[in-house]
Amino acid sequence: MTFPPATASRRPPSRISPLIVAAFLVALLAGLPVASVGFNLFLGGTSGTWNHLASTVLPEYIGNSLALCVGVGCGVALIGVATAWLTAMHDFPGRRVFEWALVLPLAVPAYVMAYVYTDFLQFVGPVQTTLREIFGWEFGDYRFPDIRTLPGAMLMFVFVLYPYVYLLARTAFLERAGGVLEAARTLGIGPWRAFFTVSLPLARPAIATGVALALMETLADYGTVAYFAVNTFTTGIYRAWFSLGDRIASAQLAAILLGFVLLLVAVERITRGRARYHNTSNRPRPSAGRLRGSAALLASLACLTPLALGFLLPAGLLLRMALGEGDAQFGERFAILARNSFTLAGLTALVAVMLAVVLAYSARLSKTLLAQGLNRLVGLGYAVPGTVIAVGVLIPVTRLDNWLAGQWESAFGSNPGLLLTGGIAALIYAYLARFLSVALQTVETSLSKITPSMDDAARSLGLGQGRTLRRVHLPILRGSLFTAGLLVFVDVMKELPATLVMRPFNFDTLATQAYTLASDERLAEASTAALAIVAVGLLPLIALSRQISLARK
Repeated sequence: MTFPPATASRRPPSRISPLIVAAFLVALLAGLPVASVGFNLFLGGTSGTWNHLASTVLPEYIGNSLALCVGVGCGVALIGVATAWLTAMHDFPGRRVFEWALVLPLAVPAYVMAYVYTDFLQFVGPVQTTLREIFGWEFGDYRFPDIRTLPGAMLMFVFVLYPYVYLLARTAFLERAGGVLEAARTLGIGPWRAFFTVSLPLARPAIATGVALALMETLADYGTVAYFAVNTFTTGIYRAWFSLGDRIASAQLAAILLGFVLLLVAVERITRGRARYHNTSNRPRPSAGRLRGSAALLASLACLTPLALGFLLPAGLLLRMALGEGDAQFGERFAILARNSFTLAGLTALVAVMLAVVLAYSARLSKTLLAQGLNRLVGLGYAVPGTVIAVGVLIPVTRLDNWLAGQWESAFGSNPGLLLTGGIAALIYAYLARFLSVALQTVETSLSKITPSMDDAARSLGLGQGRTLRRVHLPILRGSLFTAGLLVFVDVMKELPATLVMRPFNFDTLATQAYTLASDERLAEASTAALAIVAVGLLPLIALSRQISLARK
C-alpha cells in the first residue's frame, strides 16, 4: 500500500474565513450608527439651530449632565460600597436575604421610579395628605420639597443604579480581601483602618467600573430627566430632532454626549487595566464577623433603606395603583401594547443571540487581533445612549429608505412608502446596535470555558467548523444562549429613548405608554404598563439572585 505525499493532502489554509467576513459585516453594521453621528458633524456645516442652542441651552445641558454625574456617582458609590462591605464581611439579622435582594432595584427603570415617587409625594399624594390631616395644615402653611428637580432626579438614579457598584464591590471584597485582611489583623490594624487602607484600595477598580456603568445609564436616560424637566443632552437631542427638525444639530449634540460616554469608558478601562491582584491565601473568602446590638440594627437598616426605597416601596405603590386605578384601557389596548413590546424584544433577542454566536465563534477560531478588535467594537454599543443610537440609525436609514422608494417608483410607477423606517426593521436595528454587546459578552464568557481539546476532537472526527459549532458547542451553550437572550429581551422591554424616536406611526409599547400617560399626569393609569415592565425585569434578577445565594459562604 502506498501513501500519497504529505504535501499532497494538505491544502493551503484560507487566510480569510467566511466567519471572519460575517463578523466584520456585523461589526460594521453595529458601529455604523455611531460613525454616522460623527460623520454628520462635518456634513452641511454648522447650522443656525446649533448656534442658537450653543448660545442658549447648551451650557444648561452641560451643567445638568455634569451635576447628575457627580451626584449619582457619589451616591451609588456610597450605597453600593457600604452594602457590599456589610453583606460580604459581617453577619447580622437579614444578611442572607439582603445579599441577593439588594440587586432587585435594577428591575425598576429610572423613569418608572420617577412616576411612582411623583405620585407618592405630590400635593394630593398620600404623604402630604397624611401630614395635613395630622397637623391640620392648609395650603401655604408648610413647605414640602419638590421631587421634580435636579436633586430629585439624582435620587431616582442613585436608588435604581447602586446595584452596579454593589455587585462588583461585593465580589471584589469576597475574592480579594480574605488573606490580606488576615495579614492586616496580625499586624494590629483595626477594622476601620483595614477597610480604608486594605479592602477599599483592593476593590477600587471594581468600584470604578460599577460607578462608570451607573453614569452611562444616567447619561443615556431620557424618561426621568424629561419628566422632571431637567434639561440634559438626551432631552436636547430629542427636541432638536422632533421639535426643530434639524438633524445636524441633533447629531452635534449626540456627538458631545458620546464624548462624555467615551471619556467614562476610557477612565474605567485605564483604572481596570492598571490593577493586578493575586490571592496567596488558601482561604480567599474572609470570615464574616458577627454584629450584635445596635451595630447589628444599624447594619440591617443600612441595607433595608436602599432596598425599600429602590424596590419595595415603588413596587408596592405600583401594585396598589394598578389594582385600584390602573389603565382604563387594560383589556384590548393593553394586549396590543404587550404584543408590540414582546414582538420587538423577542425578535431582537433572537437575532442578537445568533449574531453573538457568529462573533464569538469566529474570534475563537481565528484568535487574531482583528477578530478581537471587532468584538470590542461591538461591545462599545452598550455604552452609547439610546438617543445617540437612534439619531445615528435614522440618518443613514432614512436616506436609504428614500433611495429605495425612488428606485421602486421609477421601476413600477408607484410609491411604496418608507420600507425600513415605516416599520419595525429600523427600530430592531437600533436595538441590536445598542444591546448586541450584552449577548456577546455572555456567549464569549461561556464559550471560553469550553476547552480547545473539544474542537481538536471534533476535527479529528471529520467535523468542519459549522458542524462543530452545531453539534458540539451549541448544546453546551444552550443555557448561556437562553440567558443572553433573556438579558437582551429585558433591556429592549425597558428601553425608552430609542423607542420614542424611532417607533412607527401609531405603534406603542409598554414603555412608551407608561411615558405618555405619566407625561399627561395620568400616573395611576401609567402604573399598569410600568408594573408589567418591572415584572419582566425581575426575570434575569431572579436568576442572578440564585447565583448569589449559591455562591455565598
